[in-house]
Amino acid sequence: MNPVKRERRFELNGLTIAAQEWGSPGAPAVMALHGWLDNSASFERLVPFLNHIHLVALDLAGHGQSDHRPGVGPYNIWEDVPEIFEVANQLGWPSFTLMGHSRGGIIGMLAAGTFPARIERLVLIEALWPEVHISEQAPGQLRRSIEGLDALQHKRVPVYQDLALAIRARERGMFPLGHEAARLLTERGVRSIEGGYTWSTDQRLLAPSAVKLTEPVITAFLKEASAPMAMILGKEGIPSLFGHYRDALQCFPAGLQTLQLPGGHHLHLESQAECVANAINRFLAYDVIC
Repeated sequence: MNPVKRERRFELNGLTIAAQEWGSPGAPAVMALHGWLDNSASFERLVPFLNHIHLVALDLAGHGQSDHRPGVGPYNIWEDVPEIFEVANQLGWPSFTLMGHSRGGIIGMLAAGTFPARIERLVLIEALWPEVHISEQAPGQLRRSIEGLDALQHKRVPVYQDLALAIRARERGMFPLGHEAARLLTERGVRSIEGGYTWSTDQRLLAPSAVKLTEPVITAFLKEASAPMAMILGKEGIPSLFGHYRDALQCFPAGLQTLQLPGGHHLHLESQAECVANAINRFLAYDVIC
């Protein structure tokens, strides 16, 4: 696909959602959703290897160049779902494919179960499902969320004297990144302030969710979703980090296609990008991914 990109802005009832767009209207419509604390640059290294599609990658609320959510509460994954469909409405997409990495894939799964007829295909990159809670854990979860938000009010936001220092910090994040991957995410994920740069991400994203979903709720969304699904995993990502992932896979639809490739949690943004894109191309062409 032609790597020429265009900036987009979508006004959603007072909330501005930024996006990057590749391809031409009229081509197969694909919306891309990035992971936690990332942004739409997460998909830039895939673009040159993807077949002809119309790709719109969002900066989800609180990330990248999008607005922060108003109020003082935490970010909950289901809040993004209506915004996905409103952006699709503004694009004139009655139906479309969702491609999500990590948190973005989980949001995509919820969206596919909410309006099944509108989601043509679902591509999950290093995305399984949200952390499962039981009902008895709800009071403690809400307490931790409120305490976390309070603590963040007193936490100093890091300031980096130059962009190179911010990139180096991103390289050493929760999921270590190579320099090029860290550069792409950092350049879109910082803002200039007096004394240097700081993250544009809303700090409230660091607070625990107010409520977490139970297994029956998650499986209800999966059962409702009718779109064909493909899951691409890095061998050093979910399969090595979460021992329970095979059990979770049993709750997905029987037709789920899975593929493991060398690499970690951000394999689509590292040297494995072409392999990931080739698998996506096969899936979108109604072929098997492995």
